[in-house]
Amino acid sequence: MRVAVLGLGYVGTITAAGLASQGHEVVGVDVDETKVDGISKGVSPVIEPGIEALVTRTVASGALTATSDVAAALDRADVSIVCVGTPSTPRGGSDMAFLARALGDIRAAMERVRPPASGHHTVVIRSTVPPGTGANLVAPVFHAGELPQGWAVGTAMCPEFLREGSAVADFFDPPFVVVGTADDRADASLTELFAFLGQDIEVVDVPTAEALKYACNAFHAVKVTFANEVGRLFSQFDVDSRRVMELFCEDDKLNISAAYLRPGFAFGGSCLPKDLRAMQDLARMTAVDIPLLTATTVSNELVVRGVVDRVLATGCTRVCLLGLSFKTQTDDVRESPSLELAERFVGKGLEVRIFDPIVNPDRLVGANLRHLQSKLSHVNRLLAPTPAQALAGAEVAIVTSTDPAVLRSLLDTPPPVVFDMSGRLGEAVEALPGYRGVSW
Repeated sequence: MRVAVLGLGYVGTITAAGLASQGHEVVGVDVDETKVDGISKGVSPVIEPGIEALVTRTVASGALTATSDVAAALDRADVSIVCVGTPSTPRGGSDMAFLARALGDIRAAMERVRPPASGHHTVVIRSTVPPGTGANLVAPVFHAGELPQGWAVGTAMCPEFLREGSAVADFFDPPFVVVGTADDRADASLTELFAFLGQDIEVVDVPTAEALKYACNAFHAVKVTFANEVGRLFSQFDVDSRRVMELFCEDDKLNISAAYLRPGFAFGGSCLPKDLRAMQDLARMTAVDIPLLTATTVSNELVVRGVVDRVLATGCTRVCLLGLSFKTQTDDVRESPSLELAERFVGKGLEVRIFDPIVNPDRLVGANLRHLQSKLSHVNRLLAPTPAQALAGAEVAIVTSTDPAVLRSLLDTPPPVVFDMSGRLGEAVEALPGYRGVSW
């Protein structure tokens, strides 16, 4: 394929050389003549293991060339890939000036050059951009009715996942290949472009692809901070925190896994809240700051508060909670966020009914029973024996249970509003008119 890569910085150089090495005809574009001259001589403008040899080889073969003229690069190109910088603004946002300029240059060049043989050109954003950029900034530049004769343009977002120090290896062995587009021909073009990777392409909507890179980088930052906070705290107790984290990482069932990484309801139970408080207390005792772990408790409270606010915003007064324990398939209500919701709704004068397939106050004992009684002293008056009875007359259902009887009742007599706390209620429930997901 004929490919134009706009922006010959870190991402652009590796993308251009990597694609050229796989037989694509690539032209790199940059306003910096020094970068253009360097690549033209087979010299990489960035320092990275393996990139110098890759640039030298692809330039020598003729597969990779460079120019400062966007029109020269776009002539008969099937794909243009925008890899320009989106640096921080003084307020911390993303500066879109370079991206807007690149898009304008592509559009202007279309007036002067030949379209691809297929007549279809795909504009791909590889720069890291916030959700909404594709719809609000990229797509409007290429209105179908205003394009030059012979040009049809589809737009897409294809985030990169290149780590400095191993970027060349990451380019050829990415964790995944994600394409955000609503254009079938753009999807087909990028499938062909990246076929050499031998990976299935995850095709999603554009905002999802735009958000993914932010989510990944934020999580990487959280991991670094978490490890450092653990180290900072436990070093006060003569603990080898690196050994602790080595053992921590051996758990690929919960610690290093997909477990818990699903947007939903707040955490609770007898362990997580208690042990977080204990670590915060150790930090206070030793005058150590652990802001990430401290903020975790605050963030969890915001989830509970957000549900309360969303229910109150409906104006409804009859609420049904389907699920009371902190985790399905258990009767443990200690620090259950569902129990916290019930207490707050009762306190605000709402009519509350509850069904849980397992929780039975007559069978609870010890701390579990005491916690339930401290929150809802008259819980027996709120509990219904069946989900259908709990739903009778309800205007809002808050669902944490995935019990089959609960799902059947929801489908038989759906209330006007259904809040899904788990994201696992199934397509039939998600199709209900009043269904609301877990985006807080």
